[in-house]
Amino acid sequence: MRGGAFVLLLALSGGAFSSDDIPASLSGARGDAARGRAIVVNRQLGLCLLCHSGPFPEEQFQGNIGPDLNGIGARLSEGQIRLRVADPGRLNPATIMPAYFRSEGLTRVARAFQGKTMLTAEQIEDVVAFLTTLK
Repeated sequence: MRGGAFVLLLALSGGAFSSDDIPASLSGARGDAARGRAIVVNRQLGLCLLCHSGPFPEEQFQGNIGPDLNGIGARLSEGQIRLRVADPGRLNPATIMPAYFRSEGLTRVARAFQGKTMLTAEQIEDVVAFLTTLK
């Protein structure tokens, strides 16, 4: 991660970051799991089910190229989930998963979306709150 995006993530995380997680909330508050679930299954906002599958029996055509979300809350800590949603490229620069809270250092971004994050800090926290419930 470079420049302003790194500074933004560092500032919002309270300056605390390890190589494997972002321990502090990006918004300064806990997220809402119900709103997070709605973002995860929303095929226009989160697009998570394009690549991932999980405990969403009402959703057809779930992905199979990303890890199954079942049990993610047991496998990863809240901070580890936060980093993987906010900027998975910090862990794997070759990942195809989008960085939902990164706005700089990206390529092939439509002009209307340049300089913007895919999700807000509050939405990231909502998704994190939901994913941590998937034990």
